[in-house]
Amino acid sequence: MRNRKLGRTSDHRKALLRNMATSLIENGQLETTEMKAKELSAVMDGLVTLAKKGDLAARRQAAAFVRDVEVDEAGTTALQKLFNEIGPAFADRNGGYTRVIKTRIRRGDAAPMAIVEFVK
Repeated sequence: MRNRKLGRTSDHRKALLRNMATSLIENGQLETTEMKAKELSAVMDGLVTLAKKGDLAARRQAAAFVRDVEVDEAGTTALQKLFNEIGPAFADRNGGYTRVIKTRIRRGDAAPMAIVEFVK
């Protein structure tokens, strides 16, 4: 399947998806445009699959993608939250870790908006 270009260069697109993936790990849900949400969903499904493996090689691969930002006051990073909380929560699920919910049309440019969130 071809990736969506999202009107950006490849470096800008990769940085956008890295930042959005980190925000989704931190907050649990994210509102963005529908096309960005669909791309983010595919990226996050891959990251959760890595977190389910839990070995050192998978952690290195995920660390190369996820931003190193502190999530809470205890000093937990987004990567630690991905591997300690999100990965084990989906241990018995075989894919489809995120859902995209279409919400509204953005005022100003009429872009279709959507919410990306983890499946409970």
